[in-house]
Amino acid sequence: MDLGLSGKAALVTGASRGLALATARELAAEGASVAISSRSPERIEAAAVSIGAHGFTHDSSDLDGVEGLLERVQETIGPLDVLVVSTGGPPPGEDPLGFEREQWETAYRDLVLAPMALVERVVPAMRERGFGRVLSIASSAVREPIPTLMLSNSHRSALLAALKTVARQVAGDGVTVNSVLPGRILTDRVVQTSGSREAAERDAAATIPAGRLGTVEEFAAVAAFLCSARAGYVTGTAVLVDGGLTRSI
Repeated sequence: MDLGLSGKAALVTGASRGLALATARELAAEGASVAISSRSPERIEAAAVSIGAHGFTHDSSDLDGVEGLLERVQETIGPLDVLVVSTGGPPPGEDPLGFEREQWETAYRDLVLAPMALVERVVPAMRERGFGRVLSIASSAVREPIPTLMLSNSHRSALLAALKTVARQVAGDGVTVNSVLPGRILTDRVVQTSGSREAAERDAAATIPAGRLGTVEEFAAVAAFLCSARAGYVTGTAVLVDGGLTRSI
């Protein structure tokens, strides 16, 4: 299936590893010119080389640095057709009422303000050109809150609502705005949370209807489709990639 991504310019943030890197790799494989960003110069350069992309150093919490990032990216690959925003998760905690105000403010900055700073600057030009794809890599926690992830539950849900609002405004201009919601995918974060890969796989076999962890390639295939020309009538939605784990309708 030709996804119509050949020659498109795409930026994927937080993409030095994990789901965002896998998504960037898939976009590059479909023929897109891909830029990836991360706060770590060493990791982002290595990641860029590994997938044939352009690497840029950017700390997503630096809201004032967004203009500079976009200028550098678009000087290199041209006006953006695709924007994929991805941010790391805030710290977990057993007590949902045990987080400090500073932690709440940091999570809001990282999970809401940072991605929206990119979206609000990129989307107007997409509307003018009559084509654009915006995708947020979120979490299945926006459908079913995860007990230990109070900050992520709250702020990722806020971003989901914001993007739904934007999606309705720009749909008539050929711009789609969607979210993809990973469940338990085999990433470093899942392994660290579980204590080991073996523990993560045992838990997945016992609790996930598919009987296993998902792969980053399976996740990236869904993400790339939502970024494609073929997905032009899919907007304002959130797609689960979780092996059937989520129980809600």
